Parts: sequence; C-alpha cells; structure tokens
Amino acid sequence: MNAPFVPPLLPPERSAVGLPGFLAAVRTNALRMWPAEAYERETVGGGALGRSWVLLNAPAAIHHVLVENVAGYRRTPASVRVLRPITGRGLLLAEGAAWKLQRRTTAPALAPRTLPLLVPHIAAAAAAALPELRAAARAGPVDLLAAMQGVTLDAAARAMFSLQSAQFGAAMRRSLSSFAERLARPTALDLVLPPWLPTPRDLARWRYRSGWVRLIDGIIAARAAQPVGAAPRDLFDLLLAARDPQSGAGFSRTELRDQVATLIVAGHETTALALFWSLYLLANTPDAQARVAAEVAAADLSPAGAHAALPRLVFTGAVVSEALRLFPPAFTMVRQARRADVAGGVAIPRNATVMIAPWVLHRHRRLWEQPDAFRPERFLPGAPPPPRMSYLPFGVGPRVCVGAQFALTEAVLVLAHLVQAFRIGMASDRPVLPAPIVTTQPDHAPGFTLAERDGAPRQTDRAAAAD
Repeated sequence: MNAPFVPPLLPPERSAVGLPGFLAAVRTNALRMWPAEAYERETVGGGALGRSWVLLNAPAAIHHVLVENVAGYRRTPASVRVLRPITGRGLLLAEGAAWKLQRRTTAPALAPRTLPLLVPHIAAAAAAALPELRAAARAGPVDLLAAMQGVTLDAAARAMFSLQSAQFGAAMRRSLSSFAERLARPTALDLVLPPWLPTPRDLARWRYRSGWVRLIDGIIAARAAQPVGAAPRDLFDLLLAARDPQSGAGFSRTELRDQVATLIVAGHETTALALFWSLYLLANTPDAQARVAAEVAAADLSPAGAHAALPRLVFTGAVVSEALRLFPPAFTMVRQARRADVAGGVAIPRNATVMIAPWVLHRHRRLWEQPDAFRPERFLPGAPPPPRMSYLPFGVGPRVCVGAQFALTEAVLVLAHLVQAFRIGMASDRPVLPAPIVTTQPDHAPGFTLAERDGAPRQTDRAAAAD
C-alpha cells in the first residue's frame, strides 16, 4: 500500500502568540501564528498590549463557547470591520434578537428537504463548465482555482436566482478579488481601536460597500424581472416567501439584500476552495482519484438524475470531507468574551480574545492519526467518528453554517462531474501552500492537466446545452 500523500506546509515559527506576532503573521501567513505546542496541548494563551488571548482545543471548552454560552461571546471588532462591507447585517454578523429572527427565517430555505429543488441547478452549472474546461485543457495547463470559483458562482446564481452568471459573474469576481487583495487583512488599528471609531481602512471599505450594494441590487432586480412562477424555483423564491415562525415577519428589502450577499459570499467562495483542495489532493494521489473515477463512472449526474445519484457517491464525499479537514475554508473562529467566564475549566477574562481554530483542531496530534496526511478513509461508513469537537469545517452549535448541507452537496456533485470527465494531474512540481486571508486559499494558482477519460459520458454536456 502506498504511503498517504502529505501536502507541504509552512511550519510554525513562533513559540508564543501576541499582538505583534499576530500582525506579522497576518502580513505573511496567518497559519504560522500558532506555536508548535498548539498542536499538542488543550489550551495555549498569552497576552500583549494589555489584551489577553486563548486558543481552545479542549472539547468541553469549545462546546461551552460555541454551544452552551453563545450569548457570552461576540465577534471581535476586527472581524466585523472586515466582513461587514460584503455581508452587511446579514446572518453571518447579526447578533442577539436580530440573529435569532434571521436564523429562524432563513434556515427552512436551506433545509435538506429543499435539496431536490436546488440540486438540478448545481448539476447544470457543473455540466456547463465542462466544454470550457475541455477547450482550456487543449491549450495547456488549466487554472482550476479560477474555474472552481466560476462554477460555484454559476451554481449560486442558478440555485439562488435561476440565472446564469454570465451577465454579472465577471463583475462579482473582480469585486471580491479586489476586496480580498486590498481590504480583507486587518491592520493594527483595526485590532486596537473600539468598533465605533473608524480606521483609515474602514473608509476604503465603506467606499467599496457602496459599489458592492449596487451590484447585489442589480442581480436582485434582474431576478425580480423574471416572470413569477407557480411554484418555488430557487432560493430567492424561498427567501421571498420565508416568514419567521413566531412573528410571521418576512425580510425587508435591505435584509433580503444582506442575506443574498451573505449566501453568495459565504457559499461560493468556500465551496470553490473545498473543490480546489479536493482536486489538488486527488491530482497528487492517483489511487484515490482512480477510486473516485470508478465510483462515478456510471453515475447519472444530469440535472434530472443527480439527486438520486448522491447517496452512492460515498468515497467522493469522503474525499471532500478530508479536504475540508486538511484545508478548512474558515481556518479560525475568533470571539471576544463579553464578561469573565470559565470554559471547560479554562478561565476567560472579560474582553479576552478566544480562538477556536479548525486548522489546529483538524491537525492536532492527540486527536488524529497521521493528522497531516490525506486519508479519505477516515470519513467512510464504518470508520470511527472524529473525536468530539475535533472536526468543525462548518462550525458547531446555534451558529453552525446554515448552508452546510448545500455546500457539501455542491462540492460532491461538481467533483464527481470533473473526475467523471477527466484524469486530473499537476502541471508543475512547485508546492502549493495554504495562504489564508479570510479563507484558506492557495499561495498561487497552479496549473492542472486535464486528460479526457475514455468512454466518459457526455450526458452532462447535453444537459448544459439544453439549460
């Protein structure tokens, strides 16, 4: 049996974490801010400039912060500064009663029972991407990071609005890329100033938001101009019809815009990264790729057949789950204690910064066997379940990602389409390193080789042509 593939990583370079070290890591690679002992111990903590911090790895402590005492913690001012320009006051940043109302209203639209309505949109987007990928592969190495961003954006457009992304996808990608490059990294002032006092970068973020809001409003207007259907066609219909079970209230126009923006940003970017890392891992692991190819070879992945095929894509799903373990899109969750607390026996001072890092948890030496190795078998039926609170790609507790099931379904279906159509390899030996900004991105967009599989069904291309 071949040794499992171990993706290359930048090693931790620090023995302690503090505000100066954090700022240095943010400017280079934030995954290096945790010391080596963080991957062995249940807690690591310290302080700098009068501020205390703690990284929690103990299950009881994590459960307390994210499940038992959610109200005792809030997002840090820096997190709010970075995310609000693109998500507004949507579900991701809402707090207290506003969050409860949005959660109760939004969750039914993304419940598993809505998947039969949404899966055909995902399958159509995946199918539509194949001809362009075939053409790109004939010209040379393919940028699958950009391709996955495109296909997940198209899937979001179809599933949310019954629209193809051609009319606004390029503008959205430019806008999101510009934000990530210029405004997404917190500065020292973002971290130390109170949230009510704007920083110089906040001014640029506000200017960005005005353009972003115009773009989202344009997408909503394009969808609203479509004829009204007799039955729900997409997430937009479901959100329009959504009502709070307790009050009967629906979303206002501003609230609807912020929910749409949140779902687009949180959904398509994180799923694109899950797909990119899955493809990267399979390209470096021929045996695992062959196993996925055998599983999907005869699967009907057309819009009409994809939902029925999903339960049989067991190993494909395990690959996605393992990619989410090794490269969790949300590499850390940061909270600030509203008041002094005790979490699983750990004293938390008031206003302390509390970090729960999926990146660390998923690679913790005491929680996982061969934690740095790619082993999809961990997630197959019959395998021992991950230790409690050790696997959190979508968070946990009341604020667990409301779109987790949709994201997993999308990633599995798109990956199945690609492996059904192509043998995937790397065009270069240059290592691909994780380089997080808001999410766990690669440090560069590597080239992939795509060789058409003999006898690969063209049902997906026919579906794309008919869509």
